[in-house]
Amino acid sequence: MELFLTELTRHGIAWQEHCLLSEHSSFRIGGAARCAVFPRMPYELMIAVRLAQDAALPYFVVGAGCNTLFDDRGFDGVVIFTKRMKRIVKNGNFWEVDAGVLLSTLAQEALKDSLTGLEFAHGIPGTLGGAVFMNAGAFGGEVKDVCIESRYYNVQTLEFGKLSGATQGFAYRKSFYTDHPECLIMGATLSLQPGDSAEIAERMQEYKRRRSSSQPLEYPSAGSVFKRPAGDFAARLIDVCGLKGLRVGGAEVSEKHAGFIVNRGGATSEDVKRLIEIIRERVLKETGVLLECEIRFLEY
Repeated sequence: MELFLTELTRHGIAWQEHCLLSEHSSFRIGGAARCAVFPRMPYELMIAVRLAQDAALPYFVVGAGCNTLFDDRGFDGVVIFTKRMKRIVKNGNFWEVDAGVLLSTLAQEALKDSLTGLEFAHGIPGTLGGAVFMNAGAFGGEVKDVCIESRYYNVQTLEFGKLSGATQGFAYRKSFYTDHPECLIMGATLSLQPGDSAEIAERMQEYKRRRSSSQPLEYPSAGSVFKRPAGDFAARLIDVCGLKGLRVGGAEVSEKHAGFIVNRGGATSEDVKRLIEIIRERVLKETGVLLECEIRFLEY
């Protein structure tokens, strides 16, 4: 570890030993990582990964910690956060964006430039990299609608590459990258369209209002816990099974939106995982549907 940290410093890459992961989690859950690294450019991300590999250190790459449940025991390795990779290069309605740029930032930038296509992203927490990985979407819009190219670094072949159009494999909450975790998303090119700023702002405000009225934004969470099952909604199935308000420790099935598990105070990762197990077992028993988790887990 000492040589790893020395090399990070030599390359000018920010790092923190014994980093409390709860401070970098929308769930506000998680113990300390042995080390956290905060690259600011794609090449720094590549260097951090290479150094971790050379030092035989386990590592995990995450954006802003908005779709991840960290273990209470922490992580005995390196967590690399991309959220400081914030470069946006605009060429008219084509933008080259680094993986760490927040979706909310992109939506606001598009509004300033009177460009449409990112209204759905207003209010979605997390980074572009995570959004491309999971093909994030809301209110009828998805990342696949605007992402014309994505760039990656293959940690196995140690090569950079890019995908465009249909080769990105976008589908509901999945992409080429969900099937190829060895390919770390470095950034993407977005194609937006000219629009009326007043109409764009109105749509964004409407989406914000709908989120506030239907989602438990007042409590820490990781967003929707489960993917939408074919022909139905996870929240509806959880609701009809009478699970709203069910608590395990400090974790609770939201009374406002059954698809969310919220941290009502002092929730542990074990509380959340046990609650997920109960939900999946009950829904399977009563409806025959096996819910699939949307959030990622980082185990000790």
